[in-house]
This record gives sequence, C-alpha cells and structure tokens, in this order.
Amino acid sequence: MAIFALDKELVFPPVHLSEPDGLLAMGGDLSPERLVLAYRHGIFPWYEGEHILWWSPDPRFVLFPGELKVSKSIKPLLKRNEFDFTINKAFQQVILRCKETKRPGQEGTWITNEVERAYCKMHESGYAHSAEVWKNGELVGGLYGIKIGKVFFGESMFSKQSNASRFAFTRYVQLLKKKVSC
Repeated sequence: MAIFALDKELVFPPVHLSEPDGLLAMGGDLSPERLVLAYRHGIFPWYEGEHILWWSPDPRFVLFPGELKVSKSIKPLLKRNEFDFTINKAFQQVILRCKETKRPGQEGTWITNEVERAYCKMHESGYAHSAEVWKNGELVGGLYGIKIGKVFFGESMFSKQSNASRFAFTRYVQLLKKKVSC
C-alpha cells in the first residue's frame, strides 16, 4: 500500500489503508485542528527524523479504567500517599521532562520542539492533560496525553524517582474510572 502525503487540507485517508505496521501518512502539520481530527480517528503523530509520520496500528493497545490492576509495588505507595498528586498544574514541565528523559535503546526522542509547542497549544485548548507527581515540592514523575470525550490517549511519561510515573498513571486512571462511572 502507498503512504499518503498530507498537505494543508485537514483530511486523513481511511485508517484501513495503513501499512501493516500502522504507518498511514506523512506530512501535514501539528495544528490543534489536525491533531483533534487525527485522534478522533485513531491516528497519532510520531516523528522520524524531520518528517511527521501519522500512525494507526491495528490492533491498538487499549486500557479500560474499570479493569485497572494495581501492582503490588504501587499499592503501598498509594496507601501511604507517598507522593503528592496533581492534574494540569505543570503541563509544560511534564512535557519538557518527557522530552529530556533518556531512554535505553533510543538515540533521541520523538518530542521535538514542534511537538512540544503543538501539545502545549492543545493543553491551552483543553485537549492535552498532564498528571504530576511531587515529592517535597519537586516534580519527580508524570505523564501527559490527549483527552477527547471519555477517551484518554497517553503520549509519554517520565520518572525521576522509582515508581513515580507508575504512581501518576495509577492515580490518573483511578480518577478517570470515577468520572466514567458517574
């Protein structure tokens, strides 16, 4: 199958035309309008070098908040309130930390300056959210992603202290679970 080249028109090809690995298109921009359209159709951007690549793998990994299984290592941290937990208090710090975090086996990050700016705009528009974990007033872990309706698309997470990002993930999913069941 062919990889579609996007231009300024806000349109994506049907996701069933994706390559076997999920690659669907390249090009376009990271405007809030295009990002919302992409996420609504199960498509997300990922940089490869200088080009924006648009992906829609099938199958997708999906978590349902009601099916969250809290690991044995996280349960005591939750019980003791080991960390302070906030939402949307430090979005720019979280995305910057995700961008700066070195990951074994990876040369760099997909979070370019353009991605950082685009997701900060999405945050200002109410679509991008962050969950933060603090210890003694210092940001030690967190995650960010896009929320459209009842669906949260996790994008990246970081941890400067053991289990901090997992704590953020667990607390955020628990919060989503409460909102879904209301």
